[in-house]
Amino acid sequence: MVMKKPPQFKGSTMQVETPTCIFCGKGGWVTVPIAGYNAWRDGAFIQNALPQLTPGQREQLINGTHDECFNKNIPED
Repeated sequence: MVMKKPPQFKGSTMQVETPTCIFCGKGGWVTVPIAGYNAWRDGAFIQNALPQLTPGQREQLINGTHDECFNKNIPED
């Protein structure tokens, strides 16, 4: 992932720029705890490192897909 802007820090959290969404073509930001982000970056499973995030937020960190875009474009069975 190529970040356009460096993470923005605020206390024990940081805002991380996410990749471009394949559906809408826009980027985004997710606020994460610094310790959890570092654990994920160092190899921990994202659901273990950042359990306080929603599955949609974790997916956005991984591949940029916004939760709203996913739900709009991938209907449930």
